[in-house]
Amino acid sequence: MRKVLLPVLMSLVGCMPGNMDDTASRGFVQQSVTGVAGLPPLKSFATPSPERPTRSNIDIARDFLELAFHLESGRELPALTRFEHAITVRVTGSPPATLMPDLTRLLYRMKSEAQLNVSLTKSPNANVTIQAVSRDDIRKNLPHAACFVVPNISDISEYKAAKRTSKTNWTLLRKREKLAIFVPNDASPQEVRDCLHEELAQAVGPLNDLYRLPDSVFNDDNIHTVLTGFDMLILRAYYAPELRTGMSKRQVAAVLPSVLARLNPRGEGLSPERAAPTPRSYVTAVQTALGPGSSMPQRRKAAQKALDISRAFGWQDHRRAFAHYAMGRIATQANPAEALKHFQAADQFYAHTPATSLHRAYVASQLASHAISQGNGVRALSLANPAIHVAKEHENAALLSTLMLLRAEALELTGRSSEAQNVRLDSLGWARYGFGSEWAVRAKMREISTLNPARGNRG
Repeated sequence: MRKVLLPVLMSLVGCMPGNMDDTASRGFVQQSVTGVAGLPPLKSFATPSPERPTRSNIDIARDFLELAFHLESGRELPALTRFEHAITVRVTGSPPATLMPDLTRLLYRMKSEAQLNVSLTKSPNANVTIQAVSRDDIRKNLPHAACFVVPNISDISEYKAAKRTSKTNWTLLRKREKLAIFVPNDASPQEVRDCLHEELAQAVGPLNDLYRLPDSVFNDDNIHTVLTGFDMLILRAYYAPELRTGMSKRQVAAVLPSVLARLNPRGEGLSPERAAPTPRSYVTAVQTALGPGSSMPQRRKAAQKALDISRAFGWQDHRRAFAHYAMGRIATQANPAEALKHFQAADQFYAHTPATSLHRAYVASQLASHAISQGNGVRALSLANPAIHVAKEHENAALLSTLMLLRAEALELTGRSSEAQNVRLDSLGWARYGFGSEWAVRAKMREISTLNPARGNRG
């Protein structure tokens, strides 16, 4: 399950942890879809451009085994489970208008990139049922989840009675035949799409998340919101003919090197990095720092603990950067100067870690907002412009629209008001996809416009 949803800029995309049981879920985002009167049509992304994995197959094999044979709670799974036949998917409930196009696109990617035999059906005997229900229905079952996947049921009405029984216990599952994914029908289009990507990947593939992965949706930091090239490789390996349901971790480990050599030959010649495991104390600290239910002093203490842990372990990778990012987020309003130092530190660590261009785009939004608040439009443009391209490549409309709105304010500061207005208008279609409701879109616009000191109290 995803414990944290990385926030964009200030407050609208909040950080929410999921529950700590063994239910695979995605962290809840308090955001709904209402009317969109007065805004341009929402935009959607065209052809995906996932980056191929750039790590050693030795590292990827280790990642695969930890993803496939552990749950996020730390519990071990005794055997590999997967579908041993064609996978059928159906949609029930009250899906929003964007769900079916996004699902169709996702299934096409799974077939073409991961070589999975997966297709849509209307049959009640489908292997995977995606039920679109209200956020309230989801919260009644898992209070902090935006969406989740469960084995052996097909309707959310079945979940309460089956929740703590062997029926839905992943550690007791020996074969996958029927699963249900519950997604919100009143969240933003991007949130629904993100749920589809993560939960369907877990429904057919591994259930674990690892903080050490910089290039995957199987990571609780939620930087990546659509399946990456690494994720597609993992899914393709998961369904390699050399593997089968019931294999032990040792059995899978014995054949996995040859599987990866066949599927990812470029990974054979790369040197392994052997990133250190992430201790549970770091995970807990990040969840406390960026999740709900904690006071500001508790958040700050937890973020400092995550940073202390990363320093104690000598990490120089994205986990150290993310701890700085969390510290910056918490210090933003109370101590902007301190926040800036942490965002700059985060960017430095990300810069030295491969496959973190999207991570740096998030940090760029924070650095650009600071530059705008200081009236430095030129600096803000130098930060926002390249990050906009990255956000579009990774299909993150919420981040993309935020960066475009920041660019518009930077253009205003440099005397290019006409260009600024065009950029601002162009951002709204992406904002509709990323944030959903009109009030959320307009609140994001006001939030960013108030950064500009040239506006004074005009907002």
